[in-house]
Amino acid sequence: LAFDTGPANAPLNDLMLARIGQAQDEGGAMALLGVPDQTVIATFLGHPYFQRFPPKSLDRNTFDLLPAVQHLSLPDALATLTHCAAAAVAQGARHFPAPISQLLVAGGGRHNGALMQALALHFPQVVAIDAQGLNGDMLEAQAFAYLAARVQAGLPTSSPQTTGVPRATIGGQITRP
Repeated sequence: LAFDTGPANAPLNDLMLARIGQAQDEGGAMALLGVPDQTVIATFLGHPYFQRFPPKSLDRNTFDLLPAVQHLSLPDALATLTHCAAAAVAQGARHFPAPISQLLVAGGGRHNGALMQALALHFPQVVAIDAQGLNGDMLEAQAFAYLAARVQAGLPTSSPQTTGVPRATIGGQITRP
């Protein structure tokens, strides 16, 4: 089973860049000071994507959440977007074949204390994937290297079972200078 659960950290990083020119809310420090807007979160969860069953996939621009939080202070906006990300993962978990006992978090999100706390509201145990002996900073890079190797070998990188494409497809092309 493979599908996108939601926008993750991207809206948080977009907001930080737009409002104060910083790449991220380091450690989720500002989000921890804010109060999430439950109306914005409910509206976000009403997006048709969350009603669809897998297979499904998202584009980076599927969600434009910045207008929805423009009226909020920066800490409240960050808290709201953080809880949107966590709620999206929880919505995705409804499609799992069985309840999970542990959510393993990789990528930059595992360094965001606010996000880890928000996820813990939805799951019995939330753990950085590093605790399993995997490098949480390298996991995504390794996945993309695997996909690149499949492209180089002419093998599909997406299938109807995972992303809902009509037929198995090769995602990308190799370009040489």
